[in-house]
Amino acid sequence: MIERASKHPVAQKQDASPARKAGKKANDEQNSLARMLALLDLFTAAAPTRSATDLVNYLGTSRSTSYRYIKALHDAGLIEAVASGNYVLGPRIVEFDRQIRMTDPLYKSGGKVLALLSGKTGHSALLCALYSDSLMCIRDVRVEGSPGNLFSRGQRRPLFSGAASKIILPYVPVHRLRSIFKNHQRSIALAGLGTSWQGFKDNLAAMRKDGFTVSHGEFNTGVFGISAPVLNAEGMVVGSIGIAGAEELLEGARLPHLCDAVKEAGQELSDALALSGGERVRPPRAFGSTAG
Repeated sequence: MIERASKHPVAQKQDASPARKAGKKANDEQNSLARMLALLDLFTAAAPTRSATDLVNYLGTSRSTSYRYIKALHDAGLIEAVASGNYVLGPRIVEFDRQIRMTDPLYKSGGKVLALLSGKTGHSALLCALYSDSLMCIRDVRVEGSPGNLFSRGQRRPLFSGAASKIILPYVPVHRLRSIFKNHQRSIALAGLGTSWQGFKDNLAAMRKDGFTVSHGEFNTGVFGISAPVLNAEGMVVGSIGIAGAEELLEGARLPHLCDAVKEAGQELSDALALSGGERVRPPRAFGSTAG
């Protein structure tokens, strides 16, 4: 078999050609799918409605291809046609959101812990999860008088701003931390987390020893935050839990008590995940891999 193959190099090239074509076709299909799904990013709180022209121009493909993508998203319920040829996000997204609330172990386990944390501290409580190279709030409990600009469900923030994000970093594997530092050195320095690899590691080690971190007005002016990590059943960091509120309502004498309450909540939620399907909650593979 080996000798026969070595005598026919031309046949080998011919056999490889269909494989190359198949690979190119797969890449083209993947790129087309990515372009189609990217249309969903156009719909924002500032621009909840988009015209068909907006979508076609954004895609930059032929008109027939663009309308094929639009139709596919519409048929899937991810966008919905409204008056005058405009589109909005579709009802299928609401259906998916309901399913997440009903089945996501982190969301479900976090409900009771958040309520207890808010009641114990008197401040709003937030539960956040890793999402690619950012953090997303997935559940919150608000108290009366909370600032209107507090982090809330569905909002994202960068990794280096605010307690909820920063407390993630000390629990990230070292090989991923190296990638994070390499790609985000400026952001890390501006966040006060270190200007060198050693300084970055030392700051994270101190944070991990404490088991919590505190921020003051880093993401929203006049808002403080205290957060602790949440770990899955395998001991991998998947998010954070904490409290936030107006700086003027933060009593310095109560700060140690608040930090202890947040740490306890993080441990309680991590324990709950380990007992109730928490192995399904995993950090994203892309975490820390993108340049910034």
